[in-house]
Formats: sequence, structure tokens, C-alpha cells
Amino acid sequence: MDDGLTSALPAGRPLWQRLMTEAITRPAELLAALNLDPALPALDAERLRDFPIRVPRGFVARMRPGDPADPLFLQVWPSAREAEVVPGYSTDAVGDLDKLKGGGLIHKYAGRALAITTGACAINCRYCFRRHFPYGDALASRGHWRATLDELDADPSIEEVILSGGDPLALTDDKLAELVAALDARPWIRRLRLHTRIPVVLPERVDARLLGWLAATRLQKVVVLHINHEREIDDAVIRACAQLRDAGATLLNQAVLLRGINDSADAQARLSERCFAAGVLPYYLFVLDRVAGAAHFDVSDSQATALMQALAARLPGYLVPRLVREIAGRASKTPLPW
Repeated sequence: MDDGLTSALPAGRPLWQRLMTEAITRPAELLAALNLDPALPALDAERLRDFPIRVPRGFVARMRPGDPADPLFLQVWPSAREAEVVPGYSTDAVGDLDKLKGGGLIHKYAGRALAITTGACAINCRYCFRRHFPYGDALASRGHWRATLDELDADPSIEEVILSGGDPLALTDDKLAELVAALDARPWIRRLRLHTRIPVVLPERVDARLLGWLAATRLQKVVVLHINHEREIDDAVIRACAQLRDAGATLLNQAVLLRGINDSADAQARLSERCFAAGVLPYYLFVLDRVAGAAHFDVSDSQATALMQALAARLPGYLVPRLVREIAGRASKTPLPW
């Protein structure tokens, strides 16, 4: 994935930018930091160049040293199994490219459109459904959002704009504030949604500048976080969530059901409880998007539905996320009956 970062950031840059540049980017370095066996099977270097490792050091600090089965470690470790070719797994698992328009805009669903703002992420999750996305050809931020805004101007039925990527919060606040001001000026746009993992893996990103432009917009604000395991939420993440709520954002969580990481009712119940305690409402639990390189994370539909039945039996309804699959060409996410 193109991380969009420059190697020479100016002096006085925000703390979060410095922490992004200091992320672990070599498998050997991650293993050494966690006192893990340096011979742990990893993706070969040639394949790893296509989707490199990237993990903020603060996220590594939440992992259990010496445990190769740690659920946070498994989300970022480039396993040798990523090289397996599995039928039914493709490079465009959810049909993004068929719906991609000018200005990096993806318009799949009525009334809302998603902007691919950047290819950069603070963390490269190994199950990422956009791990093969051609970011170099489709970035909304290119040209100061002009092409994106032209697409929005041509379709006033779009009332909600979703900023995604990559991760939109990998962009500078100047760029984001510029876009949000332009959206503000279009009266038919009512809601702004941010899909981001950065407040979870790099909570330092939630600083005064970000909160300033977020609080100032007239748009209704929804921040959809991506948290897969209760141990991802530490005190710094709780503070970041509180600050986002104080800026007027509604916080939701969407998780991915991942084998060996959160594929039990106990793990999902603890995740929902921990999210809610941090002011984040469970929203979606996605079954795995069938992207090439991620098949080893898959959980069967039968196991997923059994898990949901057990979860519903022990939690109040507002803590039970919707179990869904994204199917290319459908008019909405597809709920899995349970």
C-alpha cells in the first residue's frame, strides 16, 4: 500500500506524524520487540513489498511479549499463509473498482458516497479488503479535492459523504479542513462520516487541530472506528474517544470476524462491553471480505451465526452488532440470518 508519507517532514510537525514515521516496518523488528522466535514463518520479501508491514509502536506495546498467538499481533503479522492461492478470493473482493468514479469517489449506495482520500494508513492490517487497491490511480485528495467536489455537485442526491482510504486521518488537518469546509458549503450534504482506525492504533492523532475543524462543521458527524479486540482499547484510546464525542461526533464500531482473534462469543462480548464503556456503540460485525491473501482469517458462516446466537443470549440488544457481509453489486450490506 502506498503510504503517502514523505521521508523528510518539517520540523515542528505534530506528534502523531512523528509517531507514524517511527512505526515498525520490518518483520524482524516486530519479532525482536515482542521477544518472539525470529524464525516465525513470514511472507517472503518480494510479496511483502506489495503490502508492507506497518505497526505503530504504541499498538505493539499492547501486545503480549512472547505470545505468537496474541490477537493484536496476529492482525499485523505477515504470515507466510498470505501467499496461498485460494479459490473465491480476489484482489477486489467488494467490487470497489466497478463503482469507482472520478475524484476517488465510490458510489454504491443510495444517498451516500465514499471518498478514497488517501492510500496511507497508520497500520497495515493483514486482512484489509483494500490491500490490492490501486491508490495511485484514485485519490480524492489529489488536486485539492476538485474532481471529488465536481462529482458531488453533479449529484445532489448524495447527502452523506464518507471519508475512507487508506485512513482519512492519515492526511494533514489542513487538507481535511479544506475538504470539510467545501462540504459545508454544499447545503444538500447533511452528514460527514469518517471511517478510521487511527484513533485506536494511534490515539495521539486526536489533537486540538483535528478537534477544531471537526467541532466547527455544521455537518452531523459520525466516526466509525475499527476495533476487533477489547485489548485494543487502552486509556489513551478512551481519552481520544471522549474528545471526539465532545466535538459532536457519534462513535460507532465496525469489527471484522477473524479466526483465532475474536471468533468466540466471549471475545465478542468483551469487545462490545469495552467499546460501550468507551462511548462507542457496536455497529457492524463483518464476516471476512474474500480478498486474496486473507483466507486464513476466515470464519465459517455457521460458526458466525452460532456465535451471534450466543452473544444475543448474554448481552442487551444495543450491544449486539449486526452480522453482515458486503456483496458486490448489492444495494446495501447483507445481514446474515441467525
